[in-house]
Amino acid sequence: MEHKPLNIIIENKIPFISGLLDDVANVNYLSPYIITPAAVKDADAMIIRTRTRCNADLLDGSRCRFIATATIGTDHIDLDYCRRQGITVVNAPGCNAPAVAQYVFASILHILGENVSGLTLGVTGVGHVGSIVAEWGRQLGMRVLLCDPPRAEMEGRDHFDPLQRLAEECDIITFHTPLTKSGAHPTFHLADDSFVDALARKPILINSARGSVFDTKAILRGIDNGKISNVIVDCWENEPCIDKTLLDKAAIATPHIAGYSSEGKIRATQAAVKALTEHFNLPKPEFKHNVAPGAAKRVDAQSISTSYSPAADTAALKSRPEQFESLRNEYHYRNEVR
Repeated sequence: MEHKPLNIIIENKIPFISGLLDDVANVNYLSPYIITPAAVKDADAMIIRTRTRCNADLLDGSRCRFIATATIGTDHIDLDYCRRQGITVVNAPGCNAPAVAQYVFASILHILGENVSGLTLGVTGVGHVGSIVAEWGRQLGMRVLLCDPPRAEMEGRDHFDPLQRLAEECDIITFHTPLTKSGAHPTFHLADDSFVDALARKPILINSARGSVFDTKAILRGIDNGKISNVIVDCWENEPCIDKTLLDKAAIATPHIAGYSSEGKIRATQAAVKALTEHFNLPKPEFKHNVAPGAAKRVDAQSISTSYSPAADTAALKSRPEQFESLRNEYHYRNEVR
């Protein structure tokens, strides 16, 4: 049998990918927990999710020169190391943005009911997800304030506000930033003690971005002293070993599944496979699933509420927090609102 020259490792929890590349490469489907330096040593490429941390510890001595992550984020990848080693890294920006927006509003409506018109919504981070959240908020009759310092610097400050104004004027504040610890606008512990102290309207706070955007201790103090009315948490510090006190106090608590729609997973897998085949000049596989490229153009409270309820996911995590990973890995993907 002729040997297929390209060796590819694919994280075995990536959906809709099985068999797509098996005819053009040697494909090894592995759990993230056994994607080790020994396993990666002879790999030319990897397709992964956030649970595989790609850094010198994993990649030194390997021949890997291409990594596709079927996620929007890249904070699990040491991009500087990969750049120095000549490893190409691609992600799937925006793939699950409609699903995250669905999660945010389904959770808000679950807490407040379907009449949110007139409330002030603060959107921190106005990229793929935040832009959809802002548009849907306006369609629901909400006043929307936007905070995105990098965009404000590039585009002008007319349409953006500082985080301080959101803290002072918003009834709900939702975070959709990447996780950064350096640069002009780090987002690590963006919701910290000073932010919580500035909250004026006892808002609902939502984290469906990255766990460490919330300073867990500051959030807990804010709940205890009444500065925060409710929290909706999908992304947690120190996953999967999440803070049990925050879990108990959160109105909505889910195991990092805000973006887990069938459509979002299909988009992510297609983006990763397309990037890999183009990079190595391989034949493009035929995808069996076709999905809309983006979010619903028009929504209302009823269509969102009937498309998804976070109640069952919250109950499952609150009753079995030690099963965070299995609840996430075995999640039944929902359909996006249409």
